[in-house]
Amino acid sequence: MKSMFEMIREFPSQLEQAIQIGASVSINSHSKKIQRIYVSGMGGSGIGADFVSSFIKPYATLPYIVGKSYEVPAFVNDETLVIISSYSGNTEETIECFKKIITKGSKIICIASGGEVMRMAEHYHLDRIQLPQGWSSPRACLGFSIVAQLFAIYKLGIIPDQFINELKGTINKLKIESNSILEKAKHLASYLEGKIPVIYCADSIEPVAVRFRQQLNENSKILCWHHVIPEMNHNELVGWRWTQNALAAVFIRNTNDHPRIQARIELTKEIVSHYTQNLIEIYSSGDSFIERSIYLVHLLDYVSVFLADYNKIDAVEVRVIDFLKSELAKL
Repeated sequence: MKSMFEMIREFPSQLEQAIQIGASVSINSHSKKIQRIYVSGMGGSGIGADFVSSFIKPYATLPYIVGKSYEVPAFVNDETLVIISSYSGNTEETIECFKKIITKGSKIICIASGGEVMRMAEHYHLDRIQLPQGWSSPRACLGFSIVAQLFAIYKLGIIPDQFINELKGTINKLKIESNSILEKAKHLASYLEGKIPVIYCADSIEPVAVRFRQQLNENSKILCWHHVIPEMNHNELVGWRWTQNALAAVFIRNTNDHPRIQARIELTKEIVSHYTQNLIEIYSSGDSFIERSIYLVHLLDYVSVFLADYNKIDAVEVRVIDFLKSELAKL
């Protein structure tokens, strides 16, 4: 079984493979005009949908709504494109939603490597994107999830094809800067060792912060939290009132963030610095929004693995989640 480090190292190659898979897929048109998109997915598949939602905002005219629950919103109907996303194909919450959605006449596209999702897709003669099997950790398959969803909606004419060149530029950047990314990740992990990260970013790149939080939880086995600016300035900022040097404020930034966001971050840094001596900024790099976001994902994924190494923890292991699933299966 591959280590988490090896799986993260293969991320650029995964993106290349995902583009090949997406380009070869045929998606049938829908009998009714699609008015909205609903994605059902949890964990690594759910965060993939969050990224797609942020990537397509500048040019998609339909809402892209992500559901991470057993429940299906009432707006899901025969004018809704539904994407069922589960790397394993056996995610409990996603399968329950799938069974409910089947009755609604929605256009459905299934994205999985196998499991019950693919069995149901075949049974109901639904469009499907088959992902490669053999990845032991679904959270390491973020590239497959993002790219498959982008191609699914591109093939239906919902978004233009510019994302393809942006993804190819991203892959090239990650390969060229691989050594630099590793060195930055080691430095960041060393700084965060033994601390509780408090992650802040502009609301436009919240999926990056969510992904980092989830990777710190699963790979590094530590607790942390995140918030977005400007919303954080309307509530959490007041919580910084006492010295708490166990906390490390992590500001994830883009040089092209909205000017008022930039100003808010600078002021937030000044306020937070009175209550913790641990404060660090992490800047994105890249020519497009997709490139900057995925650069940060790759960098911060490595940080989570190096933190696990420092603490002599197996980044792949998620025994407590396995235990939870086994106990739920008994009910």
